[in-house]
Amino acid sequence: MNCNQHAAETEPKSTVETIQTEILRRICFLDYQPGDQLKEAELAAEFGVSRTPVRDAISRISHLGLVETRNGVGTVVVALTAAKIRHVYDMRLELAALIGTMSPCAITDADRHAGRELLQNAQALSHDFDPRRYVEVNHRLHRLIASLIGNSALKSFWWQTYYQAASTWYRVGNQMGPEVALALVAELEDINTALENNDTAAVGFIQRTHIGYGYQRIKTHLLSPEA
Repeated sequence: MNCNQHAAETEPKSTVETIQTEILRRICFLDYQPGDQLKEAELAAEFGVSRTPVRDAISRISHLGLVETRNGVGTVVVALTAAKIRHVYDMRLELAALIGTMSPCAITDADRHAGRELLQNAQALSHDFDPRRYVEVNHRLHRLIASLIGNSALKSFWWQTYYQAASTWYRVGNQMGPEVALALVAELEDINTALENNDTAAVGFIQRTHIGYGYQRIKTHLLSPEA
């Protein structure tokens, strides 16, 4: 399928989308910790807007279960429960298998170049690990995978579950260190083989496999045995 796979990155975002993306990034990188309050007035001043687009952005994020409004407190960042994490990963496993079957975009030379660059970044992390750079490489990998998805509804759900899961990677990375970088290297080696062979379906199945591995690490290091 021929599709403009980078349109989402090149088209200008609305003010609400820009604010939403930045708040989500801060949650994913744990710049905003569970329990931190999102203050509309401060965010409005930071972005140079009225409170309305800030409120709209926070409302969108609330649907992901990452923030909630508490009486007498305001809007605060919340950690996903073990059950919610399980539900998110169950969904991610199902979505990954659809990447190569629901209107996939053609793999380009730019995609292959991006994959090789990400592999080099992951290899560097395995020798000099930094949890923040680990999350950044994961984010860029996710953006590459999303660019191969031609079905807009599937892409939307893929991004949604990514944001719900991302902060858990940072927490696992802090605990496991270079071990998670080695796992990322293995994932990117598989992804690069699929890209070189123009096999989008294989990309989806590789993602499904490594999402499963990632969830096992989360259960081992973050969740109680009965979760």
